[in-house]
Amino acid sequence: MVVPFLPDAEKLAAVRDALPAVSAGIYLNTGSVGPLPAETAAAMAELTDYELRLGRAHVDYFEAFLERLAEARGAVAAVIGADVDSVAISHSTSQAMNLAVWSVDLRPGDRIVTTTAEHPGALGPVMVAAGRFGAEMVAVDVGDGGDDETTLQALEAAIVPGTRLVALSHVLYTTGGRLPIAKIAELAHARGALVAVDGAQAVGAIPVSVVDLGVDFYAVPGQKWLLGPEGTAALWVSPAVLERAEQSVVGWFNFERISETEVVPWPDARRFDDTNFYKPAVVGLARSCGWLSMYVGLPWIHERGQAMAALAAERLSAIAGVELLTPRDRMATLVTFRIAGWDSESILAELASRTFAIARTIPALDAVRLSVGFFTTEAEIERVAAAIELIASHTPASLPPRTRLTILGQGDG
Repeated sequence: MVVPFLPDAEKLAAVRDALPAVSAGIYLNTGSVGPLPAETAAAMAELTDYELRLGRAHVDYFEAFLERLAEARGAVAAVIGADVDSVAISHSTSQAMNLAVWSVDLRPGDRIVTTTAEHPGALGPVMVAAGRFGAEMVAVDVGDGGDDETTLQALEAAIVPGTRLVALSHVLYTTGGRLPIAKIAELAHARGALVAVDGAQAVGAIPVSVVDLGVDFYAVPGQKWLLGPEGTAALWVSPAVLERAEQSVVGWFNFERISETEVVPWPDARRFDDTNFYKPAVVGLARSCGWLSMYVGLPWIHERGQAMAALAAERLSAIAGVELLTPRDRMATLVTFRIAGWDSESILAELASRTFAIARTIPALDAVRLSVGFFTTEAEIERVAAAIELIASHTPASLPPRTRLTILGQGDG
């Protein structure tokens, strides 16, 4: 059982027991999809079993689900420091970014500003919207995201009169650099632009207060650092822009009343909810957020996750032949690196075979990215770092093959 006030060593052990997937390998890919808490899986399984045994069609079941949807909304709101009425539930960060981008009344000649380091989930909606409405898209080079002054100068030059939207990430999925979102929002608003933020690598990894950031839209993933099921996400919509933000995807969930003669959207962010939901997944999102907030504790999660990531970055930066791409003074919980003479796929394959590390590559940088979680141990970091040190001391041709166990009866003799 995880409780907030256990000593660190006991708490870490309890957390890892509650996340069975972390025992399957060294789990360093939460930036893609996090380990599912056993409690979340149990809640989803219970509802799936109910649907199997009793069905899904009774009106009481649907009305009960609306309460679960409200719980998910509230659970996400608690994580990002928001009012529950400002949160819409969606199916993915990409869909949330689509909802934000398409809510802006773009016209021919308008400008959308983004960066050259965006995930396709944010870049795609911007490119398609610009093409459809004849707007100009400008992608700003912010480097590794580690120099706030350079980032702000580049964006200041790009956010000219006529800019309607600035769409960018809070934490770059490539290098893990953390952008100065509050200052960017202040700059954009001074020039009449709205701000939509992709929070995929931030929410659940670092403290996020959407109100303090001063942005207009903030997309929240469910399956990454919040450890929820796939197919879940949320969009925070600032009350200041709610009335003028246009609906683009609508269905039954988005209206207080609708008929052939009357269309009344919900007066809050529910007008931006997705059109239908897999009910066990929504329950799972609420349970994961609640587990993190009430049992593990968000301050502990943020502090420990960032400390472990900083430890990994420090260890890797000291290895000859390793190039750390993550800016150490502007990092969150992602650590991206290269090894001289190696391609990223080969590095990842060696790490997987030698340490059972589960990570990913960043093809655009030909680099490997480690997502360091609050559940990651110092011993795991050292084991991966030692393997990286071994790889960096060799070429692909000179690296000794990994020792393999011979199973009796399967040898050549």
